[in-house]
Amino acid sequence: MQFSEYQGQTVLITGAASGIGFAQVQAFLAQGAKVIAIDRQLEPAELLKNSDLTYQVADVCDESALVTAIKTGMAKLGQPQIVCNTAGKLDAYRPTLDTSMAQWQDIFATDVTSQFIVTNTVLPSMLAAKQGVFVNMASIAGLVAGGGGAAYTAAKHAIIGYTKQLDLDYAAKGIRANCIAPGAIDTPMNAADFAGDGKMAKWVASETPAKRWAKPQEVADLTLFLASRHADYIHGTVTPIDGGWLEK
Repeated sequence: MQFSEYQGQTVLITGAASGIGFAQVQAFLAQGAKVIAIDRQLEPAELLKNSDLTYQVADVCDESALVTAIKTGMAKLGQPQIVCNTAGKLDAYRPTLDTSMAQWQDIFATDVTSQFIVTNTVLPSMLAAKQGVFVNMASIAGLVAGGGGAAYTAAKHAIIGYTKQLDLDYAAKGIRANCIAPGAIDTPMNAADFAGDGKMAKWVASETPAKRWAKPQEVADLTLFLASRHADYIHGTVTPIDGGWLEK
């Protein structure tokens, strides 16, 4: 899958050190884009010594550190034309009575508020350029119950609402915003499902019509399309990539 339009464009990606975010970084670099990668983990060895990449270590829950990381990246590689708000975390499927206030706030800070901070940091310059694309990471948990616990499900529903409103408010000014809603993706975030005899991972695969987990690269490939000019008329949508989970 080749998109020549990404040559020389700048892409900002959060959650860039592993899983879907890491796959997105690799996908855009392979297309000739420049990437501002942000994660609280240290830079993966595979990304070292790439002149088209600037890697910034920052916790997306720390507003000051996150804004500094974005501005430092922009100073090095320029204004991003594309933003992938990918950073996120699970909540161990805790129901509401098993969720503390600190846990609730942590999930929302990571999964939702970080997207608000990133968006508000880069949106003014996008509006000045009259173009910009946001690909925000939701989940099937943003569309149905059972994909997470109370906090995660609420947070992913919030991302979808935020994305739709973002697009509605700025579509006429050259901005596009859409969500991706992954189902079972084999990433470090889901490592617990594969622990021991992998019983949970096997059950998830058996309950998925496609009978398998997806690889992060499959989500990255979808990102390449949604961020491209080929998707220019796609606005405020949620695109599931779930092996048929939602069709049941």
